[in-house]
This record gives sequence, structure tokens and C-alpha cells, in this order.
Amino acid sequence: MEKKQYIVMVDDNYHYMDEDERYQAGVYDTLEGAIRRCKSIIRACIEYEEGVTPDELYARYSMYGDDPFIIGDGSFCGRTYAREYCERLCKSKNK
Repeated sequence: MEKKQYIVMVDDNYHYMDEDERYQAGVYDTLEGAIRRCKSIIRACIEYEEGVTPDELYARYSMYGDDPFIIGDGSFCGRTYAREYCERLCKSKNK
């Protein structure tokens, strides 16, 4: 039996729908590993600035960030994770 693999692909939000800007960010034997990679890509794109709101931060990500997805499983949504991360990041910085 062939072992299932999960391929992490990344779209560039700045070049939305341009498959020429897409790249592969790794092949993983586990879904958990692929999800960890996707989350790390998103976190690297989101930079907190003093006074920024979660909505502003997410809007910047949506315009300019990398949007990873997993071939082999459709359960991870990069945009959902990015929104949640922006909320958590702003909350932790604005205490």
C-alpha cells in the first residue's frame, strides 16, 4: 500500500489567481506536519505594528501575504487560520 503524502503549495495573495506565482513548500508524510508548515508560512507573513487592529492586520495579509494550502487534504484553510492568528496576536500585544 502506498503511503499518503501531503503537499504544501503556496499562492501569493498579491498575485491572486496567478498560478505562475505558486510554489511548493514541501511534501509531508503526516497531515499534522503539513499543517504546521502552513501555519509557519502564514505567521511569517504577518507583522504586528503598534496600534494596528486585527482587521487591519488581516487585510494586509489578504492583500500581500502567502496563502498556503494542502494537496491531499482540504481541511486546512489558510485564511481562517490567518484571521484567528491576527486576533490572537493583537490581543496579546495590546494587553
